Amino acid sequence: MALLAGDVLGLDVPQPDHAKRLLALVETDGCFTDGVAVAAHCHVGRRTMRVYDQGKVAATFVDVEAERAIRIRPQLDLRDRVQAYAPDAPDRWQGYVLGYQRMPDDRLLDVESVRLAQPIARLVSTESARAACDACGEEIFNEREQNVDGRPLCIACAGGGYLCR
Repeated sequence: MALLAGDVLGLDVPQPDHAKRLLALVETDGCFTDGVAVAAHCHVGRRTMRVYDQGKVAATFVDVEAERAIRIRPQLDLRDRVQAYAPDAPDRWQGYVLGYQRMPDDRLLDVESVRLAQPIARLVSTESARAACDACGEEIFNEREQNVDGRPLCIACAGGGYLCR
């Protein structure tokens, strides 16, 4: 997926060490995410990958300079068709491995241009931005505070966290 994203967006993939032009938004927290990280050289720690766990093998790739985004996912009937690309495989698992390697991108993946729900600048944010949560006092980085009734709150204190306090 990442290599195809590079082709469609006209970017070098994997991106060079110093580059932060490609942002990957992955829709699962499983091993698929690791594959995107390696192929695209996008990583959570470099702030070039976000994980939105929706349980889907799909990713949106964003060219942050051109402000263009595409979403790539496997075609829906892929598992029914992949074995035809590996008739010589000794078993079903090998059939999947070989079939996915041999299948052309246009028979394997669907690509669509998408519009993000928030501006790219909001996703990328400002690394030096800091705020203090008005409820718990913890520091909030990268413009992630929520403004609730004029008070800066962290996501958890604003009611959107994964913890119950």
